[in-house]
Amino acid sequence: MEQQDIKPTIGITIGDFNGVGVEVIMKVFADNRILKVCKPIIYGSGKIFSKYKKILQIDNFTYHPIQAPEQSQDKKINLINCWEDNLEVEPGTVSPEAGRAAYLALARSTEDLRSRTIDAVVTAPINKQNIQSPDFQFAGHTEYYAHHFAKEDSLMLLVSDMMRVGTLTTHIPLSGVSEQITQEKLIKKVNVLTKSLKEDFGIRKPKIAILGLNPHAGEGGMLGGEENNIILPAIQHLKDKGHLIYGAFPADGFFGMGHFKKFDAVLAMYHDQGLIPFKMMSFEDGVNFTAGLSVIRTSPDHGTAYDIAGKGVADENSMRSAIFLACDIVKHRYWSKMEKDSREREKNIREREKEKLKGEKE
Repeated sequence: MEQQDIKPTIGITIGDFNGVGVEVIMKVFADNRILKVCKPIIYGSGKIFSKYKKILQIDNFTYHPIQAPEQSQDKKINLINCWEDNLEVEPGTVSPEAGRAAYLALARSTEDLRSRTIDAVVTAPINKQNIQSPDFQFAGHTEYYAHHFAKEDSLMLLVSDMMRVGTLTTHIPLSGVSEQITQEKLIKKVNVLTKSLKEDFGIRKPKIAILGLNPHAGEGGMLGGEENNIILPAIQHLKDKGHLIYGAFPADGFFGMGHFKKFDAVLAMYHDQGLIPFKMMSFEDGVNFTAGLSVIRTSPDHGTAYDIAGKGVADENSMRSAIFLACDIVKHRYWSKMEKDSREREKNIREREKEKLKGEKE
């Protein structure tokens, strides 16, 4: 089997249906050429899509209703209804009903990820406030998936054709960032990033840049001690282990002078330090990928965008890129596993041959 012959089954959650999620999903699949690279299963509600077809006047979107992934059909847009209620669609409005519906779609797709009846999931944006409930008490998708599927640790990784940017800390207040930066945490995150770059992106010897926390990366300790006391010792430890790790770089000059182009990935110390330059340069096609999970999850790098919801002007490129990246990672993981299994078989054969020769000599 060739890599291009693999056609993944991709789950797509509806997100907050009063945001732009439904619109960008419909726009992506209005071009049916995408059905050549994946078999999609949308987790949401056919009633919601019917309402948006009228709101947005999109006629070339049809779906095949199913009860379970096993019933999905190739070259069709499959849809699983995750609730039966006829909920009111109010684009641009924050409502508890939309938050609950977003969770129901997320929960159902999680069941199918766990049972391996879908190969990956792409999540449309949620509202981090109205989705909160006794069932969902997380800062966002990243933390939700880390709770359910992280083997040891996970990493929020923003991906585009231009760059890959991970964040050491994610959705926490800026005032709490410094205390969250430890040598142990930095080493763990780099290990997750390195493994992902190898297995998920096919990069055999990844080069990773580490950003400093403080202005001018601490200016030798004059502007903060995190670099000298934590970040640089962690970098040296990783170098001693054979990693191609460089830094700590001052964030402003690193992005402003284009140094990120020399590296396979960048690890920022906190959310905005990495996401502001990423979104400035890759907003239209950027993808949020959660590295370090036993499953594959991507999402567009934008939010619910209530201000433009229901107006027909939302850009679908980030959602399309998220679907393509999910497909690519499925293929990379498949071939990475095949290569690993092949090496293991070869190792076992060599060991058996050694034992056989040893026995003949004796």
